[in-house]
Amino acid sequence: MVDVFSEIDIKRPIKLVSEYAANPDHAPEWYVNINSAEWKTKKPLTIGSQIAFKAKFLGRDLAYVYEIVEYIPEQKMVMKTANGPFPMETTYIWHAVNENLTRMTLRNRGVPTGFSKIFSPFMATMMKKANMKDLNKIKAILEG
Repeated sequence: MVDVFSEIDIKRPIKLVSEYAANPDHAPEWYVNINSAEWKTKKPLTIGSQIAFKAKFLGRDLAYVYEIVEYIPEQKMVMKTANGPFPMETTYIWHAVNENLTRMTLRNRGVPTGFSKIFSPFMATMMKKANMKDLNKIKAILEG
């Protein structure tokens, strides 16, 4: 099992941070490895929404569909792969430290299968680095 947990403080109100981060259209802007996001269901975001992502990770092109399984605006969003090469669950949690400071937590959990299984210890380290790059990028975008 791969379980990667990262967090960052962003000097912006929770509403701004959570709305930006939870919008799949913004994912290619702040996720280092995501190239595109395409809605498979109608907007707006709700439980059951499905979004197809194209990404590159460890030199491999990946295509997968995430389904929103839990969504509490300004608090939490959980999405799971509906299909794809690496069953994954991604969780965002937002916590208002004060009215203009939000702590954002990003957690990825999954069980590698097939070829990916061999690299799971290495994969966790690489995912942690990528997650911190992503959080630093969203921080720079929102604070800039």
